[in-house]
Amino acid sequence: MTATALTAREFRNALGQFATGVTVVTVEREPGSVFGMTANAFTSVSLNPMLILVCVDERAKILPLLHKGKRFGVSVLKQGQQALSEYFAQAEQNSEAEHRLGLHYRWTSEGVPVLEDSVVQLGCSVVSSHVAGDHTIVIGKVEDAEIQGGEPLLFFGGEYRHIARQ
Repeated sequence: MTATALTAREFRNALGQFATGVTVVTVEREPGSVFGMTANAFTSVSLNPMLILVCVDERAKILPLLHKGKRFGVSVLKQGQQALSEYFAQAEQNSEAEHRLGLHYRWTSEGVPVLEDSVVQLGCSVVSSHVAGDHTIVIGKVEDAEIQGGEPLLFFGGEYRHIARQ
């Protein structure tokens, strides 16, 4: 038996078997203007200090903004917010589309934009970043957290899902 090389598509399909939540990472593009990115490559790193990480594609428009601004928000989406996930997965964003989607932002005490009406909102500062393959791992120190509750939006096997009680 000869082993065949794993393709990028097979690797992606394999990782798609791990259920994740869906988050939106937000930064201030310019005063009063927000830019965001959908991310499911997000996790906690440490309790002391309180650290999280998010993985950002090297080609993502948000990456230079993260390097420049050094502050970002993470909003955990709730059930029924698939349209927000899809919007922030696009490279182009505009105020007309945001109005149509009913997007509203809250600014943390540190001046970080986060999405209102999400399960939880974190305000973070960039502690470090590390290039790994075609992504940059951004480590953030959590400075602010607000829990609003609700059932989270999940992603599994290339589809949005929801939690079902047993």
